[in-house]
Amino acid sequence: MTALRGLMTLDELAEAVAADEIDTVIIAFSDHYGRLLGKRLDAEFFLNEAAEQGAHACNYLLTTDIEMEPVPGYRFANWERGYGDFHLAPDMATLRRASWLEGAAIVLCDVEDEAAHQLVAVAPRSILCRQLEAAAALGFSVKAASELEYYIYRDSYREAHEKGYSGLEPMGWYLEDYHILQGTREEPFTAAARRHLKHSGIPVESSKGEWGLGQHELNIRYAEALTMADRHSLMKHCLKEIADGQGRSVTFMAKPFAGQAGSSCHIHLSLFRGEANAFPGDRLLGPVAGSDVFRYFLGGWMAHLQALMVFYAPTINAYKRYEDGSWAPTRIAWSYDNRTAGFRVVGSGQSLRIECRVPGADCNPYLAYAAALAAGLDGIAKRIEPPDIFEGDIYAARHLPRVPYTLEQAVDNFEYSEFAGAAFGADVVEHYTHFFRKEIESFRGAVTDWERKRYFERI
Repeated sequence: MTALRGLMTLDELAEAVAADEIDTVIIAFSDHYGRLLGKRLDAEFFLNEAAEQGAHACNYLLTTDIEMEPVPGYRFANWERGYGDFHLAPDMATLRRASWLEGAAIVLCDVEDEAAHQLVAVAPRSILCRQLEAAAALGFSVKAASELEYYIYRDSYREAHEKGYSGLEPMGWYLEDYHILQGTREEPFTAAARRHLKHSGIPVESSKGEWGLGQHELNIRYAEALTMADRHSLMKHCLKEIADGQGRSVTFMAKPFAGQAGSSCHIHLSLFRGEANAFPGDRLLGPVAGSDVFRYFLGGWMAHLQALMVFYAPTINAYKRYEDGSWAPTRIAWSYDNRTAGFRVVGSGQSLRIECRVPGADCNPYLAYAAALAAGLDGIAKRIEPPDIFEGDIYAARHLPRVPYTLEQAVDNFEYSEFAGAAFGADVVEHYTHFFRKEIESFRGAVTDWERKRYFERI
């Protein structure tokens, strides 16, 4: 039997299929945005063929915009090359019941090329896998956790669409940070989310109200970094489908409305050697007793933050979250247990870890974890020292370097970064630079509500 409730072996799946408990297996992979794309297979077909042979999907899926329109200009796949297939290879370690769906299981896939069945370099899960291989070559495994925040609305997704995503009714009507009474009003959704995640192989720690109207956080158990990225993706997908089934909507936008708190994805990360955390040590950095591994990993992570910002904040909207006094970090500094810091060091001994508070809830976890690892491992290789610990209100420290103001600035940093090219390869940098620049281009051609409200009558 598998250790976590909901995870399944192939034999257990076969038993559930024979007992008419499961009739559908979803095979899915992450696109650029972190969405799950794929197919629904008859469960018997999956067992008899796809479990071993995998399946196929059109390679245009790694060249589309968020509307699923194929975007020209990619080297990986394009009209000139005919948009062929790539191979979806199920990772059986991710096979689980999709408890929130009737009679369904789900398995996540690696994206491989059709000829050699090698990982497609530009696929998000592939990018993380390669950084984990780099860590393993140095003798490290990686433990990580995502703290995801989101907003819940009484409006269904269809109603929200028909309203133009304006005038939505949040589930709560006053700030509910840690507030049990206000959080209780969201329990029909949140309790279902906790229950279905637990029964789908994603162990839950807690949920709590957050600092916005109808804003909540649901924390799942830390794990090895690839497992955590998989759990993160599945959690977002699960919560959206639960909300849809209840006639509600949930959003992981970084900043859904002005005047409300942004939604973050705080990343907790530490390196391990065997069963031992490699971060504790005898060297004091402020109040922290850390190892050289800890010190240099932190130094590298911080040093390359601006170059890899697109992997933490991948949308136009993401940069509107970075406001002073908003709980979102605006400057690059580290501190011990200080929530104004972009890098908050927490724990001690075997629990010592780095919490990066920069990513928004809209980040793709595979890319965000890959960026953190690439930067931190470079810090170890080059012995990059972190700046001195900062104590006090970092929002008031105007002399500190700031996170990029816009996606445009972040893409420029990424495209022209020698480090990004060395860490991920020129093909990955070219592919994602094109992806982010097309996002910017789409926004520049849009007419916003802000423009109409400001100019319609008074200009």
